Amino acid sequence: MSTPRLEVVEDERAAARRGAELIAEAGRRSVEKRGEFKLAMSGGRTPWAMLAILCDLEKMPWGETELFQADERVASPGSQERNLTHFVLALSLEHQAELVPMPVTQRELETAALQYEDLLPDRLDLVHLGLGPDGHTASLVPGDPVLDVTDQKVAMTEHPYQGCRRMTLTYPALDGARQILWLVTGEEKREPLERLIDGDTTIPAGRVRNEEMVVVADEAAAAGLSG
Repeated sequence: MSTPRLEVVEDERAAARRGAELIAEAGRRSVEKRGEFKLAMSGGRTPWAMLAILCDLEKMPWGETELFQADERVASPGSQERNLTHFVLALSLEHQAELVPMPVTQRELETAALQYEDLLPDRLDLVHLGLGPDGHTASLVPGDPVLDVTDQKVAMTEHPYQGCRRMTLTYPALDGARQILWLVTGEEKREPLERLIDGDTTIPAGRVRNEEMVVVADEAAAAGLSG
């Protein structure tokens, strides 16, 4: 496993723009090599801004892109708890067809997770991840049995987290991706970011094993660290 490469930018807005640029660059390379771009994104305020910026970047190959979810809360359609709700708001109408939502409204959620796994490619080209103050990423949350799933690329958390059970990509999906892009902003992320960069496996994020990882962080999160 390589140590994540750290890029530090001024603030949250700059982080969203840099993240969008890196995704677009990865998309262009993927289309040149394989004729398609399979992208998965997590939720969060900065990623939603990043997605909106991405819609306006001419070099982003939207026509060859499928956009998967890295995780989703089990909540009603249209709920503000749902990442999908914010994805739809951030995406322009012409790009919403590229979105492949996680089926979290089905009655049998474990079966739904397997169905979503069937929609994934053998390898995602790029997975965007966030980082929680507790070190979680996607919905791989501390203490949940989902951390130990090794035979599925998509699984359900066993316990509610912040009020909701979650559907999430698992370590096999993240480790198998061609590239991981972490987007980390805010002073409250300073400690978990340091632990991520140090490869601390006591936090869920630190257990991701991938050879191509870049972290885009703002100065508030990256104080004391150097790229």
